[in-house]
Amino acid sequence: MPETDLDLLIKAALQSGDLAKHMQGRQPQGWHKPDGEGLVTEADLAVNAMLEDKLRTARPDYGWLSEESTDDPDRLYRDSVFIIDPIDGTRNYIAGSYTWAHSLAIATRGTITAAVIHLPQRDLLYSASTTTFAQLNERLIYPSSQHSLIDAAILTNKGSMDPKYWQSKDSPAFKRVHRPSLAYRLASVADGRFDATLTVFPTWEWDIAAGDLILRKSGAKVTDINGSGIKFNNCKPRVTGLVAANPKLHECLIQELSHAHERTGD
Repeated sequence: MPETDLDLLIKAALQSGDLAKHMQGRQPQGWHKPDGEGLVTEADLAVNAMLEDKLRTARPDYGWLSEESTDDPDRLYRDSVFIIDPIDGTRNYIAGSYTWAHSLAIATRGTITAAVIHLPQRDLLYSASTTTFAQLNERLIYPSSQHSLIDAAILTNKGSMDPKYWQSKDSPAFKRVHRPSLAYRLASVADGRFDATLTVFPTWEWDIAAGDLILRKSGAKVTDINGSGIKFNNCKPRVTGLVAANPKLHECLIQELSHAHERTGD
């Protein structure tokens, strides 16, 4: 039987984890990318090169979009495209932390159809496809049933708490929690560890592509900051913020967020 897209991503994610763990032990060199685009290490580039070779060899008709590759407009003309973040949470990776992830997804005509988020140092592998439910280490996962905003534990960055983004004069009194990897934040909502995650700032597609499907297949709802469904493989691969939670809590968050203010970079 031919290898499915999801099987291909799982195998590639596990190989990525082996390579990245090995290189983390050697303390790979890191540097700042131009124009304030964040940190990158030798490991980011090595994992990216390995993934591009293996995935594109297996699916030569698919396009390619990755944080660590020069964008090729050819992807816009492909029905399917890989959307990859080789190492999400690079700053933590450099620091020797275990909270970093590989985020691998395939989008078909704008919709994510296979997805994997792998945290190799924590032995966590989240997966989903259009024909499977969301799983963590082959166990079905579900979002929390928390419907009260006040009682919710929500993963978000400090900037998103600014009162100017919310309908009330003060930002909501939920419990704010932060994790450095956006992919891990999304997965942690899909498996019910936290009640929701959000960012009011523009977000790169490779940060959220895998999490989008894993969340939806767990039973959560995920949209941009305006409450619209997210389409992928855009000419400019950025999304207008993100809100993810179980459907009732998601509705509360969308109602509370103010859309009257222009939002700039994260």
